Amino acid sequence: MESYRAALEGELKECFAGREGFLYNLLRYHLGWVDQQGQPESAPPRPSFHSLLAPASAEAVVGEYAPALPVAAAVELIYNFSLVHGDVQAGRGEAGARPSLWWVWGPSQAINAGDGLHALGRAAMMRLGELGVAADRVLTAVAMLDQSCLSMCEGQYMDLGFQDRLLVTIADYNDMISRKAGALTGCAAAAGALAAGAAEPTQGRFRDLGSKLGMAWQITRDIADLGGQAGDGLTASNVLNKKKSLPLLYALEHCSTAAKRELGAIYMKRVLEPPDVARIVGIIEETDGRAYAEGKARELVEQALAILDAASIPAERQEGLQALARQSLTAPA
Repeated sequence: MESYRAALEGELKECFAGREGFLYNLLRYHLGWVDQQGQPESAPPRPSFHSLLAPASAEAVVGEYAPALPVAAAVELIYNFSLVHGDVQAGRGEAGARPSLWWVWGPSQAINAGDGLHALGRAAMMRLGELGVAADRVLTAVAMLDQSCLSMCEGQYMDLGFQDRLLVTIADYNDMISRKAGALTGCAAAAGALAAGAAEPTQGRFRDLGSKLGMAWQITRDIADLGGQAGDGLTASNVLNKKKSLPLLYALEHCSTAAKRELGAIYMKRVLEPPDVARIVGIIEETDGRAYAEGKARELVEQALAILDAASIPAERQEGLQALARQSLTAPA
């Protein structure tokens, strides 16, 4: 992972080479490279799980990860575009350990910055041509990125829409996260394989593998939120916002009639309060919703690794993907 991360950070810096001015300072701030005054940060955050799937997939295909660095940079920038817009949508005042971009510069500039990250992501993918990838394959990779971004937006639309509905099924949730989380991770793996020279059938297998790992990653973060790990460390922030996670949906389908009435009364409220969230989490625990979700995440990872095993890839070339499979089941720090 360390070699992937270091190389990807260098590729991202290349994407920003020669781009100066206020807009790019905002983008560098969001990526954690500089502070609000534009001064370099000593310990910028590491690249995302999503982007690292690209070099890991390339290494699995051809034994080296460098051909997929433009793919990784493109996915990282698109993922961060979604985070900037997501912070505005959710009204989150903090992104990690510091103020979110919109909180500092306002929602209008945040939307503009998010759009800038999206455009840079597409430009990053085009850098495949500089590595000698044929033009038709570069265009295929860009089309993959665009389609995954569109699917991600569809998933975000569904996720936001679920907040206003109590009757959401587990099948609805699986469809949503396959778009919101699985589409971009599927693109990272498939385009990483493409950059390494893989043919279409192999690209398709890697897309499926990446999608399953992305869905497991999302479920793991939904579980972590129940203990406040994905929010302020105290409150299940997604529950507070009426998000419909897999543990909650399992509880809704399997809890007692009395508990269903109680949940219905809570969700009829216009605004939830911490005691409401505590009761919801309590019902989830009583009905083993957390355990069910953990099992589903493990099942998705097992399915992804089965795809890898069926591809007859030497064990030493699987190490990156194996590490990311374990990471998809690890709660955020």
